[in-house]
Amino acid sequence: MNLTELLNAQEWITSVVTDVGPLSVLIVCGILFAETGLLFGFFLPGDSILFPMGLMMATGILDFPLWLACLAFTASGWLGDQTGYWIGRKAGPAIFKRPDSKFFNHRNVERTKKFFDRFGPKAIIFAHFVPVMRTFVPVAAGVGKMPYRRYLKYNFIGVTCWATGVTLVGAGLGQIPFVRENAVVVTAAFLIITTIPIITELIKARRESGN
Repeated sequence: MNLTELLNAQEWITSVVTDVGPLSVLIVCGILFAETGLLFGFFLPGDSILFPMGLMMATGILDFPLWLACLAFTASGWLGDQTGYWIGRKAGPAIFKRPDSKFFNHRNVERTKKFFDRFGPKAIIFAHFVPVMRTFVPVAAGVGKMPYRRYLKYNFIGVTCWATGVTLVGAGLGQIPFVRENAVVVTAAFLIITTIPIITELIKARRESGN
């Protein structure tokens, strides 16, 4: 893609985001809820959209209050985490005994168990910053019957640092002149880089389910 095509693409993406406006925030909220609260949502790009949303709001591409977006993103992630916890708590070990499928495989279950064993309760915080883990760890906490009040404490810290923190990082970088002038290009680069691990996980899951 030459420079002219890249600039045209940037103008087109900017136009789409501007036209969608506040609805894009609602869409992101739905994605965050699905990724953190539903097992099939492990492949959704949470980090990949929080950063660009903050960047686009800081650069004026998206006209929406940053503080309100941070509140909405955090609330959506929090609700998803609670859903995941109670799915694990009510369904019990049967959740992690399901046979391998396209969206569920025991490799992720084993990774979650090791992650949880290594970090203990702090895994509830750290998991938000690790693809796949932020989907399965709340369920693991429920399956392990972690006391809900204890889970709430760590979860609140984790989801706030993740949803609000990553969005604010994007907004902060949006103040840099180079980033501000090339917001869509930077966003596209970030999306490509952060979705590579997700694509890798999907490919591995598909190969393992085919064996």
